[in-house]
Amino acid sequence: MKKEIQEILTEIRDIWVRLNLDGQLTQITDLNTQLADPAIWQDPEMAEKTARQQARLKKTTGPWQKLREKLEDLDGLADDQELTDEIKDQLADIKVEFDQLKKQLFFNGKYDASNAILRLSAGAGGDDAQDWTEMLERMYLRYAEQNDFDAKVIERSVGENAGVKTSVIEISGPFAYGKMHGENGVHRLVRLSPFNAESRETSFARVEVLPELDTLNEVVIDDKDLRIDVYRSSGHGGQSVNTTDSAVRITHIPTGIVVSIQNEKSQLKNKATALTILRGKLAALQLEQQAENISDLKGESQSATWGQQIRNYVLHPYKLVKDTRTGFETTDVDKVLNGDLDDFINASLEQNAGSNK
Repeated sequence: MKKEIQEILTEIRDIWVRLNLDGQLTQITDLNTQLADPAIWQDPEMAEKTARQQARLKKTTGPWQKLREKLEDLDGLADDQELTDEIKDQLADIKVEFDQLKKQLFFNGKYDASNAILRLSAGAGGDDAQDWTEMLERMYLRYAEQNDFDAKVIERSVGENAGVKTSVIEISGPFAYGKMHGENGVHRLVRLSPFNAESRETSFARVEVLPELDTLNEVVIDDKDLRIDVYRSSGHGGQSVNTTDSAVRITHIPTGIVVSIQNEKSQLKNKATALTILRGKLAALQLEQQAENISDLKGESQSATWGQQIRNYVLHPYKLVKDTRTGFETTDVDKVLNGDLDDFINASLEQNAGSNK
């Protein structure tokens, strides 16, 4: 048993270096110092962002620290013959924990450790598409809940008759972007329409998965490349929800990317949220196009229509969810729509890990 414990310890030390856990622990110490300085609390938004970054790093490093300590303690007891059965039980539990933690090795992308911003938007299909977008919103919120992620809807535009036109969800937790970026793309639903009796309808919704960047200098945007428009916020049916022009629309002129936010009554908060989303979109686009600089980016081209889908959800005439990239499929559609996405996400991670070898 001692030899087996030593082998796992050696593997953990190698992984410790690969994940730069010492560097992350140093970051935590620096952030602790910043948060202990009363001056930072004069800027509540900066303080909150720093605290979130600290919490995320702790969630990443904490399990590895505890696992390493457990193994080192076990190693010290391994020669005690009277504890053999107890050590065996503890080692079996540690192996299960270790196998779960090793999945973090899949996350070697530039922003994989970041929080994620999901932007859902209805595509072709009218009311059915907007209803489908709301179903996806619920699915991802349930997924976040089941995986102990914090999820917050930071922007939501409802349809006139049903569902939502757009929904922006901030998902916070260890490797949230790394786990979820495979959900990026067009999702297609086939079902009997609840809005058109006995009619089988095909609906589309686009899911954008963006990294939430911790610092502004990760993606630097030239002010001259932005067009910022302000306008009156509107609620369901176009009714005014406030009396000021607080809604903000930001256009990144070189790529044509447009981000609109109107959830908050404060124009400054809406602008800050829009810029956060824009930076995430540009960062994701830069990775996708393998561009060296933001100035090298081309505009987005994907639309939520036929032939673009990454996953099909069929509710009629049979039940099936199938990913068009990995080939993974299941007939338990209700389970998937209730947030059980682990098999799809794991299949995507394994496929990406294989292609990066």
